Amino acid sequence: MPKTQLNVRVDEATAEAARQRALQRGMSVNRYIEELVKQDAGEVGHTFVEAAADFM
Repeated sequence: MPKTQLNVRVDEATAEAARQRALQRGMSVNRYIEELVKQDAGEVGHTFVEAAADFM
């Protein structure tokens, strides 16, 4: 799948935390952020499916 570039601005403490977390996991900051977003989107989707199932 083609990649799209996003530019975000964060304070230096947040940037350093992202760098350190990525380093600890042996991945790039880009990959780390991508994984965080995928996890967050997955949790939201999973929660929605569970709530819909409960409603039905």
